[in-house]
Amino acid sequence: MKLYFSPGACSLSPHIALREAGLAVELAKVDLRARKLEDGSDYTLINPKGYVPALGLDEGDVLTEGPAIVQYIADRNPASGLAPAAGTLARYRLQEWLNFISTEVHKQFSPLFNPASSEDIKSAARDRLSSRFEWIAAQMAGEQYLMGDTFTVADGYLFTVMNWAPRVKVDLSRWPVLSDYAARIAARPAVQDAMRAEGLIK
Repeated sequence: MKLYFSPGACSLSPHIALREAGLAVELAKVDLRARKLEDGSDYTLINPKGYVPALGLDEGDVLTEGPAIVQYIADRNPASGLAPAAGTLARYRLQEWLNFISTEVHKQFSPLFNPASSEDIKSAARDRLSSRFEWIAAQMAGEQYLMGDTFTVADGYLFTVMNWAPRVKVDLSRWPVLSDYAARIAARPAVQDAMRAEGLIK
């Protein structure tokens, strides 16, 4: 498999999943502004959407969209525990989390990274993010991970987007449960390996 990524972007989520699952992967860095790979080739020939992540499969197909990719990865190694078995209520709970993170957290960061956004728009986005993190913190009370005691691909995704908060002046320190949660995930060897490979930590 080949993971098309940009350091620290949402592609870190499937990168973490791949490392947690113990699956071999080739990394291909994408310049998102130029939409080109490091060899100068056109990334949109791989993923016409132009953004990351994309996962090139051994069969020749390309899978896009983070929530779909991380579930595919988890299902390649069910013993990893990264996702509950397909068809179970627990799996739908996982999808519930992935959808929430994608639409209510991940997407809310977009105006904060857009230089064309006015301060009013950015302030409203920060307020929305704060309300979402407030809700997540309430769900996390007494829990190790989003799905209880087991780390899943949803945790890798939430950790990825939480890492963006300091860059856009969203203060997560007001929720100690989230700070502890992020530190717990950051300490996982597979997470450290993924971040180190992307140049995010030494």
